[in-house]
Amino acid sequence: MTASKDEPMTCEIGIEKVGGRSLRVARWRLDKPSEHPPILFFNGIGANIEAVAPLAEALTDRGFIMFDMPGTGESPDPVLPYNPYTMSWIAKKLLKRYGIEQVDVMGVSWGGAMAQHFALQHPGITRRLVLVATTAGMLMVPGNPAAFTKMANPRRYVDASYMNEHFAALYGGALKDPDSKSDHIGRLKPPSPRGYVYQLIAMLGWTSIPALPFLTKETLIMMGEDDQIVPLANGKILNTMIPNSRLEVFDGGGHLFLLTHADESIAMLRDFLDAPEGEALLAA
Repeated sequence: MTASKDEPMTCEIGIEKVGGRSLRVARWRLDKPSEHPPILFFNGIGANIEAVAPLAEALTDRGFIMFDMPGTGESPDPVLPYNPYTMSWIAKKLLKRYGIEQVDVMGVSWGGAMAQHFALQHPGITRRLVLVATTAGMLMVPGNPAAFTKMANPRRYVDASYMNEHFAALYGGALKDPDSKSDHIGRLKPPSPRGYVYQLIAMLGWTSIPALPFLTKETLIMMGEDDQIVPLANGKILNTMIPNSRLEVFDGGGHLFLLTHADESIAMLRDFLDAPEGEALLAA
């Protein structure tokens, strides 16, 4: 995950109308043969496709598909609010459009809740599940209040100096490569005010807790030890509630350990997704 923001993304990207909504969709390698199902990725709140492009670029042996939520990145503003059910339905329609019958589902933070919901709503399409720095919804262990206050401030998307100043408070963890922070900040595009609010309220009252014991998919839960936004306790709750799950903790990792611990994250992801059936939960 070391690609520069100045390097072009090797993906097909454009606005598509799906389920009555216009979404900016990015697709990597879906037309290339692979031994692995593609990854359906759900991003964090307010985050755009470019923020996760280095991960998609690094996984060169499989397809990868994601979209900007309504009002984020370059997806047009939503006219009506949405919820996890409607967006999972839209994601399924998008996969069908490209003839995709099975995916590995992955989500980060807010997107981790979406990934859980998609796997529960569409188990026939979901092979394996990867949950990164996320929670079971409203029944979560809250993070550092200072980090939450700064995260709720949309200024972090439009003011690079503000983001740079409060990066540690927002995301925790130590950066091994200082350039990766500026690269990540440079990739962010601000969501629209309506898009950000609609994404926030989409998860109001939502929790996966009652359904998690029935989530039988092999699940990798990846958490940062020093996550100021989503404390490690949330990963332990998910691990306890999901029967076929494995919890991995990144020492010193904050909310963006996919960035700060990129090589370790990708290696772990490959180890889990490439394992033979029945062996994905065995640590390498």
